[in-house]
Amino acid sequence: MNLTEKRMQFILTLRSKGVSDPAVLAAMESTPRDAFLEGIFKERAYEDRPLPIGRGQTISQPSIVAQMTEALELNSRCKVLEVGTGSGYQAAILSKLVRRVYTVERHRPLARAARTLFQELDISNITVVTGDGSLGLPEQAPFDRILLTAAAEDPPANLLAQLKPGGIMVLPVGQTDTVQAMIKVVKTDNGLEYTELGEVRFVPLLAGVAKDTEH
Repeated sequence: MNLTEKRMQFILTLRSKGVSDPAVLAAMESTPRDAFLEGIFKERAYEDRPLPIGRGQTISQPSIVAQMTEALELNSRCKVLEVGTGSGYQAAILSKLVRRVYTVERHRPLARAARTLFQELDISNITVVTGDGSLGLPEQAPFDRILLTAAAEDPPANLLAQLKPGGIMVLPVGQTDTVQAMIKVVKTDNGLEYTELGEVRFVPLLAGVAKDTEH
């Protein structure tokens, strides 16, 4: 199967998993997932599975990326906070749909690699911050949307505080060694509305900046 066929199959798979938003599908189709992978994993970029990216982290399964992106109900005016940059793939998808993306990564080498990749791909509306994502980015708050790509036991109160009224947060919730649930939280005038969107499995949300040694 050549690359064009792989990418066509990729979009068909996303549709079969219930992703229907044309803008989200277009963003997924126009973002080269292979650019976010290295070595032997580039060949498998268009499979619907998570793949390793180093530092014990993974690039998320494309159908989950698409589902989380769709659940955020994005528009071109949105300012988005992403907690957990990883490879940068999710942020690149978001960047095609919103005004501005701030993404926080606790592993310095991953943050640096993502920053370089965004420059190579000519993506200019993403700001990569090396830091403790569990704290959010209070200096840039409030945000229209917040996305966590690491599992918390509960939606973090300090991140909910950085969400605008009417804003949406999507995150995996649950213990690390059991099945987690993807949750959508809408901040309304009457409090928080929660919707469960299905079972997922993500790395845990950890506090602090990782003490990475360079290779």
